[in-house]
Amino acid sequence: MELARLLVADLLEIGCTEMSHDRNGYIMATVASNVTKETPTIGFIAHLDTSPDYSGKDVQPRIIKGYTGGDILLDPKASVRLSPAEFPELLNYAGQDLIVTDGTTLLGADDKAGITEIIEAMNYLNLHPEIPHGKIRIGFTPDEEIGRGADLFDVKKFNADFAYTVDGGPVGELEYENFNAAAVVIIIQGRNVHPGTAKGKMINALQVAVDLHSMLPVHDRPEKTEGYEGFFHLSHIEGTVEKARMDYIIRDHDFERFTGRKNLLAEIAAQLNKKYSGGTVKASVRDQYFNMKEKIMPVYHIIDLAAQAIRAADVEPLIIPIRGGTDGSKLSYMGLPTPNLFTGGHNYHGRFEFIPVQSMEKAIEVIVNIVRLAAS
Repeated sequence: MELARLLVADLLEIGCTEMSHDRNGYIMATVASNVTKETPTIGFIAHLDTSPDYSGKDVQPRIIKGYTGGDILLDPKASVRLSPAEFPELLNYAGQDLIVTDGTTLLGADDKAGITEIIEAMNYLNLHPEIPHGKIRIGFTPDEEIGRGADLFDVKKFNADFAYTVDGGPVGELEYENFNAAAVVIIIQGRNVHPGTAKGKMINALQVAVDLHSMLPVHDRPEKTEGYEGFFHLSHIEGTVEKARMDYIIRDHDFERFTGRKNLLAEIAAQLNKKYSGGTVKASVRDQYFNMKEKIMPVYHIIDLAAQAIRAADVEPLIIPIRGGTDGSKLSYMGLPTPNLFTGGHNYHGRFEFIPVQSMEKAIEVIVNIVRLAAS
């Protein structure tokens, strides 16, 4: 909410109108059209929150000017290094300026980079009124990192024909396919008996958890998958002999396989209840979001427009599936088609996160190109 208040002041300073900042943290603003002919109203959206998986408090970013290759010492005290040996893509940015962390927090480029790029693009348009553009809507959302960034987004109030989230990765990325996603909470009720007299009586909830995890396909894990391959991800486990909890996320681009994954977990729970006793394993599944491809394909011209804008910035579009989700997924199902544009960042959600300044500049150029081309 504090970041949102600062951004409201920034947006007002560059001449935005129709400003709103509601009690849920959503910001909306307008850049008025400077053309008389009818043009689409285009939205640009980014999210205010950063990943809860790694500390985003007291971030101390710094800029490595003219990166020369080799290791970057992030935290001298702990000898934390950002190294091309582990992150070979670093070498693609030799000679460029890299924004990095101090090795103790994430950077927060996901998605403060997107916010920055949208505001800078709008400021550029404000300073260059000779660039034609239609009405532009700006939206900043909370809670994207927990899959709820669009839950309270007022699509009718936003009133755009289509939009783009600026929330992607390396320069050139353009995405309109994402995972179907579900969150699963599994509660295992055990029976604790003194181990000396446990035979035939004890149900060790932790052992049941081990059994359950081992019954899932061993290669369907994030660290073993890529591209369109889905997975089961055990994100949290805790417990005792008496009771245990497991948290999974399920991801797959294909809806039928996605449904099959949910059914498989239900079947495993049923098998374990038969093996131990009824009620030992309870699994609750909550759908989070769905693949936006179904909603984007009927309006594929908005992908063509973005690809043209990227090429106009002397970058080759990299159209790939998102191995994750964005606010654009839910927004697309809420009636606002919203594919995803790159920010330029790498290694999101951790202390090895970095973003080249030059990639951010390209993202700004692409945003300007989109509205310019749409008005031409």
